Amino acid sequence: MISKKVSENLGKSSWIRAMFEEGEKLRKIYGPEKVYDFSLGNPEVEPPASVKETMKSILLSDKPGIHRYMSNAGYDSVRAKVAEYLAKEKGVPLSPENIIMTCGAAGGLNVVLKTILDPGDEVIVFSPYFVEYLFYIDNHGGKPVILPTEKDTFQPDPELMERNLKPNTKAIILNSPNNPTGVIYSEEILSRMADIISEKEKEYNTHIFVISDEPYDKIVYDNAVVPSIFRIFKNSIIVNSFSKSLALPGERIGYIAVNSRIENVKLLVNGLVFSNRILGFVNAPALFQKVVADSLNEAVDIESYKEKRDILYNHLVKLGFSCVKPQGAFYLFPKALIDDDVEFAKRAVKYNLLIVPGSGFGYPGYFRLSYCINKETIINSLPAFEALVKEFK
Repeated sequence: MISKKVSENLGKSSWIRAMFEEGEKLRKIYGPEKVYDFSLGNPEVEPPASVKETMKSILLSDKPGIHRYMSNAGYDSVRAKVAEYLAKEKGVPLSPENIIMTCGAAGGLNVVLKTILDPGDEVIVFSPYFVEYLFYIDNHGGKPVILPTEKDTFQPDPELMERNLKPNTKAIILNSPNNPTGVIYSEEILSRMADIISEKEKEYNTHIFVISDEPYDKIVYDNAVVPSIFRIFKNSIIVNSFSKSLALPGERIGYIAVNSRIENVKLLVNGLVFSNRILGFVNAPALFQKVVADSLNEAVDIESYKEKRDILYNHLVKLGFSCVKPQGAFYLFPKALIDDDVEFAKRAVKYNLLIVPGSGFGYPGYFRLSYCINKETIINSLPAFEALVKEFK
């Protein structure tokens, strides 16, 4: 009935969704207020009021044509605003031609990989990683090469990357602030990686693209700074969405930004525009292109996320969990109290705690908690964590 490949991959489907579905069952039994679901990165906060007002204004304007097709790359006026905004933020000149509006970051990543990969090309991914990367790479004939980050810091290891760069290495995916750790990759390490990549490109006479997946770049804490990928890596592509920064995950709106320093950048952009069309996206949602173009300086309330981070982090550390304090995003990635993180997640369910095993992110022995949920839910969950810990003492 369905293809062998899809059938096989169904068995590997996301632990995130599996735990969320488990939560649905528990909510029906115990009621939603007694289930502590940390499984899904689905922001509980509403979009900023100004964004809602912009939506209303555009929708009610009666201006003709706002629901029609446009260029597959998006509205020229929207691309111009995004380019101007990013040029100031990233410190690299950009024009509207460097921007392609997309159906979220997931759509954007698939567009990029479709455009650059030939069958068998390798894509380096650092674990822990967003669970869908491997499927996206496979969608377009690529082969993922998974490299673990440093255990104490979750920072990439440039020398390990160097040993794994080959003539058929086509891309490296970065995700900083990182899902699931909340870690921001340091500028020192990224600069070292850039030097190594440049040397390997000359040795192999190839282009190695650095694809930066940045949906959490506006959710950072304690005056942390996210290094500019465009300044550090010449052959770089940024993929972003407004799912987290504006709390619009269901609207599926994002963009691809291509570094203007890439040689023959026009050919790459033309390929991206073509792929955006033939993958069936056609163009990004018309209404929300207009909305985000007028909301580039808006963001959700970061302080509310910081408060929730601190409540959960401080309590878990007090209970004896080992955890790197997140610099960004809205996830904690503590070490499980037993080596088997899947078994640990199953035991947590007994206390109505829905957590995601680190194995689902390619990093066994840990678990992810998404704290973009209601603050009251987090506070109410603390005794459940205490009861869980007692099992292992």
